[in-house]
Amino acid sequence: MAQEENAPTTPAQAALRWVAGGIAVAMSVYHMWVAGFGPPEAMHFRGTHLLFALTLVFLLFPLRPPGAPGSGAARILDFVLMALGWAAVLHIFVTYETFTNRIIYIDELTVWNKLFALVAIAIVLEGTRRVIGWALPITAMVFLVYAAAFTQVKFPVLLEQLYYSTEGIFGSTLGVSASYVMLFVVFGAFMERSGTGQLFMDFAMSLTGHQAGGPGKVAVVSSSLFGTVSGSAVANVMVDGPITIPLMKRTGFRPPFAAAVEAVASTGGQLMPPVMGAAAFVMAEFLAVPYAQVALWAAIPALLYYVAVFFAVHFEAKRYGLAGVPRAELPRMGQVMAQRGHLFIPILIILAGLFMGYSAPLSALVAALACLPVALLRASTRGGIGWKSVISALEEGARNTLAVAMACASAGIVIGCVTITGLGITFTQVVIALAQNSLVLALVLTAMAGIVLGMGMPTTPAYIVMVSLLVPAIIKLGAVVPAAHMFAFYFAILSAITPPVALAVFAAASLARADMWATGFTAMRAAAPAYIVPFMFVYEPALLTIGGDWLNVVHAAATATLGVVLLSAGLFGYLLKPATMSQRAMLVVAALLLIKPGWITDLAGLALAATVAGTQWVSARRAATA
Repeated sequence: MAQEENAPTTPAQAALRWVAGGIAVAMSVYHMWVAGFGPPEAMHFRGTHLLFALTLVFLLFPLRPPGAPGSGAARILDFVLMALGWAAVLHIFVTYETFTNRIIYIDELTVWNKLFALVAIAIVLEGTRRVIGWALPITAMVFLVYAAAFTQVKFPVLLEQLYYSTEGIFGSTLGVSASYVMLFVVFGAFMERSGTGQLFMDFAMSLTGHQAGGPGKVAVVSSSLFGTVSGSAVANVMVDGPITIPLMKRTGFRPPFAAAVEAVASTGGQLMPPVMGAAAFVMAEFLAVPYAQVALWAAIPALLYYVAVFFAVHFEAKRYGLAGVPRAELPRMGQVMAQRGHLFIPILIILAGLFMGYSAPLSALVAALACLPVALLRASTRGGIGWKSVISALEEGARNTLAVAMACASAGIVIGCVTITGLGITFTQVVIALAQNSLVLALVLTAMAGIVLGMGMPTTPAYIVMVSLLVPAIIKLGAVVPAAHMFAFYFAILSAITPPVALAVFAAASLARADMWATGFTAMRAAAPAYIVPFMFVYEPALLTIGGDWLNVVHAAATATLGVVLLSAGLFGYLLKPATMSQRAMLVVAALLLIKPGWITDLAGLALAATVAGTQWVSARRAATA
């Protein structure tokens, strides 16, 4: 994958960098204007979004780095490809009246129509390859070959589906990138410029830094907060990791454990309301529900995820006698809130907007516009805020959207092929046959597929492919629709910490200078409850606040929370004191019984947990007396 250009070394490169920056700013401003005043017709809006994205991709991700052999000729090819991308999108705009009046799949395509369709597909795949690598383009090409060569679908009909309809490149997934993701990424860029990252770190340090294993708990809290404005696990690692990982190592944590904690905590950011990963917006679009509803569904699973990681750190620290950071070296909570607490206001604006019924893009727009004025309220956060901050936030917001925009366009190709060929129905039948009508086996197959897909592509396209091929099968076998989608979403995210390809683990291990495999397996152990909870909310939708009364929801959440704490205790060998192997086994069994819904299993789990806790308490008292 070509890398973004480094600092310019020639006047031409400097000019090109300025042009790219100007286009990025224009892209952000355009989407902010649309969020405020309403979008144009779908094809025009999505096409404009793709036009901006393709332009920036071919400017910022050249075929060869500047100065490399053949870079001059390669740069010319970049501009040719960019022009072809423009032509493919503008052709839709110019012939829009004809496009809307023609009868799709009936009226014949002209030679030019077919040519522009082929160009659009090729340019989208090449742009995606440059930004996120080969995995998603190859996946899309496999579906293309299948649709064109192994089904009864005629090739012109396939081209119409992918280029001349809203079921392909310009489909709902690209619409999600244009309508939702762009605004929340811009919001994240403004939050970063306002100094909110420092607030998150200081807040976490003052809250948990002095406790046993304090630096690890700081990583958990700060990463969960940063996850509210960033949907990227790797980005979270690279922001928090340089601070938290050395601090964890300094207080005695093993390098693989320090890296694992940061990777797991950063990955959970995509689950963390109010601002989740891009796939959450796609889910809202697929299910035709407000984004606030998806955030509500995700709330308890996100809580369980972070409780599990927090107690993994706690039990590891207690087992090895690791202290926290001395209070004298930590910021005070009152001082942090007095100096920077007002920077939480933009997040509160998003929450208020969503719960008052305003659209997610409009809420994100208002919150983004509030970030810098809020930072100017106090002298402690006013430094460095100016017009340059605005311009850099707008530019960074557009650049950070490119990966999602291109992934959504390529995912549209996959969805178009699945829809036109009926592959989704065939795949559903295959999964049901393999699972032999067993929901739990179908869930296992779906979980494995999600992790494998997520190894090679970002969460959003991995989730989209799972929704197209696997989710219908588990719904047909009895899963509630939102639970089935959340299940797919969860496992698409968990691929970031699951070896052999675990991008968040790679990033954290490099910062900790730790072995990647040791870090990966430690990450899986720290996040072990996260691999179990999705199965449980399929069988007990109350964990998603679905069905039943609030008493049922509170009961399910409370027992599941106790369950994930006990699972961490069993896996890390500590509850009230170091646990024996038999006690660890009992804790794991108790945890599974508590996570599983049902009064009988809950009582059995509580009895086992009480047995271990009582045994350890008596043993500790005897040791103290002796």
